[in-house]
Parts: sequence; C-alpha cells; structure tokens
Amino acid sequence: MFGLFKKKNESEVLNEKYQKLLKEAFDLSKVNRTASDQKYGEADKVLKEIEKLEGKKD
Repeated sequence: MFGLFKKKNESEVLNEKYQKLLKEAFDLSKVNRTASDQKYGEADKVLKEIEKLEGKKD
C-alpha cells in the first residue's frame, strides 16, 4: 500500500514501453506487416536503451 506513490525508475518505465510496443507490433502483424516491422524496430531501440542502463548499474 505504501508503494502506491513510489516513482518508477527509468528502467521500469522503458520496460513498460518495450512491452507495449511488442504488443502493438504483434497486433499489427495480423493486419499490416510493414507497420508491425516498424513497431518491432522501435521496440528494439527501447531494448537497447534498457540494456545500456542495466550495463551502467553493474
């Protein structure tokens, strides 16, 4: 309950964005393959940012 107002760190925010982009890309893959590929590309960029942040932590 006390974690209700806890701010998310940058890695958590990027991870949520990554998951959202993957879901959108999957949904688009059924309708428009080109748009789906673009979403996967965006998701890949976000994943690289996440990996870069996690690399800094270690």
